[in-house]
Amino acid sequence: MSLLTTLIDLVLHLDTHLMTLVQDYGVWVYAILFAIIFAETGLVFAPFLPGDSLLFVAGALCGLDALQLHWLMPLLMLAAFSGDNTNYWVGRLIGMRVFQRFEGRLLKREHLDKTHSFYEKHGGKTILFARFMPIIRTFAPFVAGIALMRYRLFVLYSAAGSIGWIGSLTLAGFFFGNIPVVKNNLTLIILGVIFLSFLPAMIQYIQHKNSKI
Repeated sequence: MSLLTTLIDLVLHLDTHLMTLVQDYGVWVYAILFAIIFAETGLVFAPFLPGDSLLFVAGALCGLDALQLHWLMPLLMLAAFSGDNTNYWVGRLIGMRVFQRFEGRLLKREHLDKTHSFYEKHGGKTILFARFMPIIRTFAPFVAGIALMRYRLFVLYSAAGSIGWIGSLTLAGFFFGNIPVVKNNLTLIILGVIFLSFLPAMIQYIQHKNSKI
């Protein structure tokens, strides 16, 4: 429970915590942000880390000259792209071994074949749009690896998604994060960013449920 409370406090007061990191660690905060974005994207057990809200607040700090936008954006784009590719190869190399070990008992070949077929047809869009959806962006590249999605196609959409995701949210924070009405209601803004991030997944879920009725 204390871990959950700490995590909620971190997300809701991200501006305070991030500013404290900047003051305490100086230039090393870039390495910390790189590690967070890499882990949230590249490690299947870390989808709970803040992503969208972190980028918005980091962009806002760039607007205050606490961080440098021309250093932050390329670095975090590289972190997102590297995390994506790490996750893909973990799925492709380790995920397939797990599948082969448990095939027939817990996992079925037909499910893998269907997943592979889906990623052949829609893998590019999935990787691109998943980048803007929390939790899903952590698992999409892993599943793409298991499904043996063509790597060149994966890299293309992974790069586009990384640039679009980091660029849009960081620049949004840079240009709007320090407007008084936004700054004074940053907790509500962060909650709004989180809600909007989950909105596409919620819509897809509702549409899926309605299609079965």
